[in-house]
Amino acid sequence: MTEKSTMEAIARLVPEGARVLDLGCGDGGLLSYLQRERGCSGYGVELDDANVLACVRRGVDVLQLNLEDGLAMFGDNSFDVVLQIDTLQHLRNAEIMLRETARIGRLGIVAFPNFAHWPNRLSVLRGRMPVTRRLPYQWYDTPNIRVGTFKDFEVLAHKNRLQVRDAFGLQDGNTVRFLPNLRAGTAVFCLEHS
Repeated sequence: MTEKSTMEAIARLVPEGARVLDLGCGDGGLLSYLQRERGCSGYGVELDDANVLACVRRGVDVLQLNLEDGLAMFGDNSFDVVLQIDTLQHLRNAEIMLRETARIGRLGIVAFPNFAHWPNRLSVLRGRMPVTRRLPYQWYDTPNIRVGTFKDFEVLAHKNRLQVRDAFGLQDGNTVRFLPNLRAGTAVFCLEHS
């Protein structure tokens, strides 16, 4: 998720000058943007060698860690914001990682492909798993080990006693607040402990 309008929408949730931990930071594009445009500092966490190298080339501080091993190395509230942008759907321990995000950061920002977006629903009605710009893989070669919806995540946040400070969808770079579960390919949540 490196589209500039998407980065801008997520960046608006991050306070200026915040100390940020970006879990599954990819090539470091979002963290680099936050450093440049919002005066943020912090670290990315990434497993993939090529992405770690891309972060270093961008000047983004990165730790090469497997998120499945947990985040015990970080203390409570050690960051202002913890980002999980297109990460949660790849993790086996998604609920634990969500709780860790809330423990480590004062705010957690989570974004993921919204499986309930209307084109996905239409594909399933036609008997096929969706292949879209937001979910570009066939069912048999996807890196996503789970799919979720905007509404599913609201339930998960509530179950884990997380307060949703803000929630919206993103579609084609636009913020979707009316019926985001139906009308947006990406779900975005800004969370804190309740």
